[in-house]
Amino acid sequence: VQLQASGGGLVQAGGSLTLSCALSGNIFRLDAVGWYRQGPGKQRERAALNLNDGRTNYADSVKGRFTISRGSISRDNAKTTVYLQMNNLQLEDAAVYSCYARIISRQYWGQGTLVTVSS
Repeated sequence: VQLQASGGGLVQAGGSLTLSCALSGNIFRLDAVGWYRQGPGKQRERAALNLNDGRTNYADSVKGRFTISRGSISRDNAKTTVYLQMNNLQLEDAAVYSCYARIISRQYWGQGTLVTVSS
């Protein structure tokens, strides 16, 4: 299972950014995907989670501003993409964002992508 995150960058406060995470490999029994983040001097926190039954869960700090979504899994090449749409970004949203996948209770992580928010 491979996860490749992208889309980080520099954005002004109040702006928007969309992160993408390309999943590939043996992902047919994927049961959850999500985004975690870790800001400077902060503990890692789960920003958003999407379950196989369609339910989503967000950290209180991002509710109403972030949206997680994912595409269907292609049967041809066992790939899908997970997105994190981030709107009205605030200084405190600056962090390294990592995508996450859970497959039959095993957890997989992608490398982080850096989001920087300027005032």
